[in-house]
Amino acid sequence: MDRIYKYLLLAGAALAMLSGRAGAAASAVLESGEQAVKLLLTLLATMTLWSGLMEVVAESGDAARLGRLFRRILKPLFPGLEDDAAWDAISMNLSANLLGLGNAATPAGIEASKRLAALGKTGLRSLGMLLVLDNVGLQLLPTTVIALRQAAGAADPADVWGMTMLVSGTASVAAVLMMRVLQHRKGTA
Repeated sequence: MDRIYKYLLLAGAALAMLSGRAGAAASAVLESGEQAVKLLLTLLATMTLWSGLMEVVAESGDAARLGRLFRRILKPLFPGLEDDAAWDAISMNLSANLLGLGNAATPAGIEASKRLAALGKTGLRSLGMLLVLDNVGLQLLPTTVIALRQAAGAADPADVWGMTMLVSGTASVAAVLMMRVLQHRKGTA
């Protein structure tokens, strides 16, 4: 992949020189670098805030209460799963995803995956459902998208909130139903 990138970069530089626009191309490269740094700082601040909040939730014991709530709600989607540590990791992963914090959800998702994979057939079935839920990306608050839109100068960065909930909610319901149908066909439901 880096070879393709190098060839495209060299071709772009050559075309800029041949067309007499080398100065404009250099200016565009420097300007885009500045924009990339601003975007990085915006996302870093957003991720730091929400990751810190997730850590506070975990340290305060609220994660355990959240885990019990998630367990009651999600138990039908994860039949037979009784491992408390796996449930805690699933809860942290899904709550970070609900807040639109994919990066903060990753460590909990990896922990949940390790724990579920070690539980045999029930764990692997639950892991499949977790992967489906992670990939459809149900978001109650799309914080990363809102931060990106704000950094890009959107007039109302949060105006995507309602449509994000509608689309991600519909996708989640469809994906869960499809997963249940597939599990039922294989006799693993």
